[in-house]
Amino acid sequence: MSTDCNAIKLSATAVKCAWIEYFVCVCLEGILERLDAGEVVVGDGGYVMQLERRGYVKAGHWTPEAAVEHPEAVRQLHREFLRAGADVIQTFTFYCSEDKLEMSANVSNITGAQINSAACDLAREVADEGGALVAGGVSQTPLYANKGSESAVKAIFKKQLDDFLKKDIDFFMVEYFDYVEEAVWGVEVMKTGGKPVGATLCISPHGDREGVPPGECAVRLVKAGADIVGINCHLDPLTCVRTVKLMKEGLEKAGLKAHLIVQPLGFHTPECNIGGYVSLPEYPFALETRIITRWDVHKYAREAYNAGIRYIGGCCGFEPYHIRAISEELAEERGFLPPASTKHSLWASTLETHTKPWIKARAGRQYWENLLPASGRPNVLPWRHLRI
Repeated sequence: MSTDCNAIKLSATAVKCAWIEYFVCVCLEGILERLDAGEVVVGDGGYVMQLERRGYVKAGHWTPEAAVEHPEAVRQLHREFLRAGADVIQTFTFYCSEDKLEMSANVSNITGAQINSAACDLAREVADEGGALVAGGVSQTPLYANKGSESAVKAIFKKQLDDFLKKDIDFFMVEYFDYVEEAVWGVEVMKTGGKPVGATLCISPHGDREGVPPGECAVRLVKAGADIVGINCHLDPLTCVRTVKLMKEGLEKAGLKAHLIVQPLGFHTPECNIGGYVSLPEYPFALETRIITRWDVHKYAREAYNAGIRYIGGCCGFEPYHIRAISEELAEERGFLPPASTKHSLWASTLETHTKPWIKARAGRQYWENLLPASGRPNVLPWRHLRI
């Protein structure tokens, strides 16, 4: 049942109390216990793009040295996602393999181990403020793309795993893989850490880069030991949900079970191209006109929930207000609203008090669900063609 203005009306104090009660109840439960119980687990959002826009990450190789160089920036973004309702804080360790760091040439005096260590500490510090879990993440490697051997690629994952095991990590996330083979290798390594493992591919409904269908990808990941499987990044929310549905079908046909996760892009990508948003002409510096609205996220969260997905979050382009929208859409199922909802009215209900009648008329779900946002650029040629 979808949340509307009248479904949940809580004061700021009530929201805080409900959130504290939830924190007390679940703070000792792990990711699989929560999912096994049928709970909705809200993931956090994107980091590299958010931090690039804020001036802490260099675009291109997108490496996470900011965890060491600017821990206050990473900590603040973690806190904003937590306040928005995230149940999981993922370590800012995307693209933190030694080969990627060397290729980027962004840092010469900071090691992958230092970044992993700092990122784990930051994630745990913030997660403990709200009863969230910490997920240690590893991602695709340049070595695999350059035809590196299985043993060499696995050695990279093992090095990252060893860094995580020195810290208080709740579970591992093998994320952002174009090829299911490399993801399987990552799952096999992380599974040796003795903690639950989630695995997400950045693929389209057409399958991975080798043409392996989503259903078969899911089967391979589960057989490798993944407890949670799904999709992250590369494509828009509804496309990613569609791909997870295909993964679910594949698991059911194989007689396998796993929890499902989806953490899509926060951008519209109707092209649904196999290469994902990195193939778009706007990538990476002109994607703003493709950003999804909070109301788009309400629809996405409901579609994901109805598809049987219970770990629902976001990736690149997902900002804290998007995560809050997931939390608000599924507030009835979760039983509470996040702290950030004290500064937000469900379906714009506070506009009822606006002095301008045309804005006051926008106070309601029907207006926002039926709105088709404008691009703001009608009949405008690219700037280079204009005479100034």
